[in-house]
Amino acid sequence: MMVSVERLEEYSCDLPQEPQGQPLQVGIIGWLTQGSVEFQDVVLVYRPGLPNALDRVTFCVQPGEKLGIVGRTGSGKSSLFMVLFRLLEPTAGRVLLDGVDTSQLELAELRSQLAVIPQEPFLFSGTVRENLDPQGLHEDRALWQALDQCHLNEVIISVGGLDGELGERGRNLSLGQRQLLCLARALLTDAKILCIDEATASVDQKTDQLLQQTICKRFANKTVLTIAHRLNTILNSDRVLVLQAGRVVELDSPSILRNRPHSLFQQLLQSNQQSSQPPPAGR
Repeated sequence: MMVSVERLEEYSCDLPQEPQGQPLQVGIIGWLTQGSVEFQDVVLVYRPGLPNALDRVTFCVQPGEKLGIVGRTGSGKSSLFMVLFRLLEPTAGRVLLDGVDTSQLELAELRSQLAVIPQEPFLFSGTVRENLDPQGLHEDRALWQALDQCHLNEVIISVGGLDGELGERGRNLSLGQRQLLCLARALLTDAKILCIDEATASVDQKTDQLLQQTICKRFANKTVLTIAHRLNTILNSDRVLVLQAGRVVELDSPSILRNRPHSLFQQLLQSNQQSSQPPPAGR
């Protein structure tokens, strides 16, 4: 019994609380109307003694721009999103959304303005409705419209409609269907900025195409930041940000980078293409 109490205290009492930032000021209510993103000399250190996960990262994304983010494992790709959502606070530098320093915003307000499609689709035990619209903000018609746009109508009907139970982590849906449901949830937020964290890394080619088509059509006027595992998914981006050891080493259009001699993006693209080729048939 005492061991259980000690464990409960360890996990519930000693965890550091997230800094909340400041309540919205009158001058910045309704602040995110365009969708620009700017990192200014951002440094992130996970703990003392480790190399910088982000090392003076500076770049700007214009409203409505589609930015691909690439780099080898450990280059800092996911760290960018951790800082953007303030899951981790930067050691130095700042992030601006439409010119507003995100550290000055309450966490709930900041995160409510960002949509994300994670690498591992996040679903919980409950109904389709609860997973799509946790706060109950939308009418059934809007929910079905979002599902239709993500090619999920028939699937959701088969599990009992909006009130059908999904089970833990959406276990009665395939991985691709879970990812599409996360996309439908993102559509409903009407956020100005969509963050995609290698969302197609584990899905089949057909689901990958459905995701790309829906994102291209429904987020045409939104800012989209995409961490790419399959580099072909970001070849139509406006620009590509290439990270290495936490630093920005290249930032330009995909066509320029892939044709630039000795560019890191060109090397990553060649490596990606080689790894996706099927092995030679045995004799």
